[in-house]
Parts: sequence; C-alpha cells; structure tokens
Amino acid sequence: MVDIEDAIIARLDSHGESFEILIDTEVARELREGNEVEILEHMAIEEIFRDAKKGDRSSEEKMVEVFGTIDVQDIAREIILNGEVQLTTEQRREMQEEKRRRIISEIARNAINPQTKMPHPPQRIELAMEEAKIHVDPFKSVESQVPLVLDKLRPLIPIRFERSKIAVKLPGDDYGKCYEDIIHFGTILREEWQPSGEWIGVVEIPAGVREEFVGKLKNRTHGNVETKLIG
Repeated sequence: MVDIEDAIIARLDSHGESFEILIDTEVARELREGNEVEILEHMAIEEIFRDAKKGDRSSEEKMVEVFGTIDVQDIAREIILNGEVQLTTEQRREMQEEKRRRIISEIARNAINPQTKMPHPPQRIELAMEEAKIHVDPFKSVESQVPLVLDKLRPLIPIRFERSKIAVKLPGDDYGKCYEDIIHFGTILREEWQPSGEWIGVVEIPAGVREEFVGKLKNRTHGNVETKLIG
C-alpha cells in the first residue's frame, strides 16, 4: 500500500455525491494508459470516501445507486478512469514532461520527411511541438496522443509515418549476434539460408530508425553486412 502522505485523491462526482479514493499516482497513470494493475495494493486505505480529507466514508446505499456494487476495487477503477485525479503542480509537470519525451521518441522512430525520405531528428520534432503549443495530457497514452500531435505538426513540417523494408545479408556466423537486434527493430518478412551459409532476409522497420538499424548491424559484424533499402 502507498503511504497516505504520498497518495493523491481521485474523485468522481455523480448523482449529487462525491466518491473519493487515496491512490498512488503511478498506478492511476498506468490504469488510464490501459495497463492492468492491482488497485487495492496501491490504495492508502481500502475505502471509498465522500470526503477523503475528512475521512467521511461513502454509504453502501449510494455506492450501489451509482456503481451497482460495493466492491472497492471495481468502484476505485471507475473513479480513476472516469473521474478527476488531483495532482500537485510538480507531479503534473513531471508526468507531462515524461509523456512528452515518449511522444517525441515515438514520432522520431516512425516518421520521416516525405520530401527527403530522411528521419526527423528529435530536436526538430520538439521545436515544432513547442511552436504548435501542443498540450500533452499526462494521463492519456502515447498511442492515443501521437495522431493528434502529428495533425498539429503537419502545417509546420513535412512529416508522415512510414515503414521501410530492408534486405539484409549476413554471414552465418554473425546471424546469432544480430538476431536480437533485428527483431528489436522490426519484423522479419522473409528469410532464407544460402548454400554458402549466408543468411538473407527482408526486415520491415520504422522508417525513422533506418540509420540506427544499419549502424547497429555494422557494429555487430564489424562491417561485414550488406543492406539495401527495397521499399
């Protein structure tokens, strides 16, 4: 359980009544991002309150009226997902910054400039986001916010998400050293072993990491790799 001093209040107002819980900040964020969490393990007190600061508990009658149950975990989940999570200014700032960095990383990994076919550096994406005055929601997932961010960036910079297909040829002795990197960056679409013992494959990766992908393979094989962009 989280200490009361470290917990935040999540509140849902419904039917003229307030329902509050004391919950760990990170757990509230994880749940809102779609991750499964054990809510009861991260509540300061396993209770539903009318007013958490005063310690006034909600009545079972009101809980049944609003939520159809008195199960604390089920009600707490509804409060977090559909209510208001009260953060301190510093907590909100830190969570927004962390989420902003993840959004920038996701866009830089997947996007290119369609005019040059080259990736956008993260710094360029960051500056464009600042120019567009994009607001990052600390509780919404990266996946749900990226399309909205892209829509606001397109009037400022040429950008689109794209995936690349790269043909890779490796000596058989180097395949094992490179396999984890290959599947980390993308998906093997086709592969075959040559009579000479070499491995040939077509790998689909996010367009924004082409140079990083090829550089990683060259480093693993000390340059003993052939790659070709085929789509």
